[in-house]
Amino acid sequence: MLDIPEQEVGVQRIGIIGGGIRGSMYAQSLRGFPGAEVRAVCDLAEPVARKVADGFGLSAYTDHRRMLAEQQLDAVIVATPDFAHREAAVDAAGAGCHLLVEKPLATTREDADAIAAAVRAAGVQCMVGFENRWNPAVAQLRERSAAGALGRVLTQNILLSNTYYVPTTMIGWAAKSSPAWFLMSHTVDAAAWVSGRTVTAVDAHGSRGVLAARSVDTWDVVHALLTFDDGTTANLTSTWVLPDSLPSVVDFRYQVVGERAALSFDLQEQSVQEAGPDGVSRPGLLGREIGGRLQGPPTWMVQEFVARLERGEQVSPGLDEGAAVTDVVVAIHTSLESGRRVPVGPAARG
Repeated sequence: MLDIPEQEVGVQRIGIIGGGIRGSMYAQSLRGFPGAEVRAVCDLAEPVARKVADGFGLSAYTDHRRMLAEQQLDAVIVATPDFAHREAAVDAAGAGCHLLVEKPLATTREDADAIAAAVRAAGVQCMVGFENRWNPAVAQLRERSAAGALGRVLTQNILLSNTYYVPTTMIGWAAKSSPAWFLMSHTVDAAAWVSGRTVTAVDAHGSRGVLAARSVDTWDVVHALLTFDDGTTANLTSTWVLPDSLPSVVDFRYQVVGERAALSFDLQEQSVQEAGPDGVSRPGLLGREIGGRLQGPPTWMVQEFVARLERGEQVSPGLDEGAAVTDVVVAIHTSLESGRRVPVGPAARG
């Protein structure tokens, strides 16, 4: 029997840039996963990088360029804050690494174009982390829609919100983001994916001031009406000001209405409910361990990323989907500031 080196049978040597909640979760998701060898983690904060490295037996770095130079990597996961993807993604692509970039791909079209140019010049692949494509509830909406069970999709109503905990405690960079970037990037992608349509215009309204009074100067509430290329619509709402007394930090509800049928779900209500001396909580069914292995949409997403690379297959969703969502959320912010309807897509860019 020939002694074939591991790399020749498709094992992916992986580095992670960004050692926070998501970077640590990806390291855990790939621990022991066939075809994945996570080698290193990088974070600007050395204690953060060291904690993840020590927890999963990785090399720790504070400079991603040094990590790329010293480690022989096949793929890199970019898990930095949403406004800080460009430099890490461009450098990793330039080093010949395939990419999994957290959603959104970028927060400006210029950054999205730079990442796309680097990926195409290097001949590598890029998956954008729209994890709700692996959410069983959203995936079922897509499957029913694609099969024609709904008829033509006429409208969608999607609410995805967080309690105060997320912008005030969980992430330290919320003032550089917004409910639109952090949450609506998920639902914009879901709405386009479920309907199979392209967004052509946005009308957005919102309010701010409550979070600013808590030293997080960003939007409190964002509403966005998306118009698709066939004239149908999707109504999206995201807030960062739900009370912390709610049993879950995430509120996610989705309704899709077609000519022949309508489907809906409420992910607040699908969990186990626990009533104890300190109140009611709903420990989610997704994102938990079963048999010592992490489960849930982001885990299944990163595992499929590795599995497709190992098999030499195309990864998806890719650059086109990522750039499309960036365009829409940029338009949402433009509409919020101007109070006007904003066109989206190639025609809007001239």
